[in-house]
Amino acid sequence: MKFTSMMYKTGIALALTGVATAGSFAVSTSLTSPSAYAASTSSTASQQMTGAALLNTFYKPALKGMLPSANGNPVDKFIVGKTTRGTVVATYGKPTTSRTTASGYDIYHAEMGTPGYAMSYNSANVLKEIRYLGTQVERKQTIGSITMSVLKKTWYAPSSTSTMTTGGQKQTKLTYNRGDYKLEFIYNSPTDLDHINLLKK
Repeated sequence: MKFTSMMYKTGIALALTGVATAGSFAVSTSLTSPSAYAASTSSTASQQMTGAALLNTFYKPALKGMLPSANGNPVDKFIVGKTTRGTVVATYGKPTTSRTTASGYDIYHAEMGTPGYAMSYNSANVLKEIRYLGTQVERKQTIGSITMSVLKKTWYAPSSTSTMTTGGQKQTKLTYNRGDYKLEFIYNSPTDLDHINLLKK
């Protein structure tokens, strides 16, 4: 399920246009300016380091059915398959957007420097899934830095790969098993990670 907003999509499109233009400029000037090429290479390396570092914060908590803390929010206190909705609301507060059906998602929107999350529950109101939606303003430095190539380079081959179409958007799901749990990385394209799911296997 695609969670990024239309406004965000427009911003990304404009940003990509700018990147493409800047990339073309770097290519055309790199013949006479080695520093321009070095700066471009350094930027790519920095992005990969950021993506790998962020990925590794998910690695151990996922074994316990948890997500890592980010900017002091309490999401690292919730365990998939154990924590109830009542506990989540009492700890985290009321969701920004509450679910409209029993199987829907409570959404906690991203704030400056703090990622957004979506949570769904089973029929007993026990946490079934947590979706990490990333930040908005700093997206390129957070979830946006986890490209498909960075993920595979850092964690190697996924446990499984599948494709799906949601609302006309074709997405690729890369699943990594972590003990009794699994992390699903949902990509709109190889360089556009939409969100990360944490569920029981």
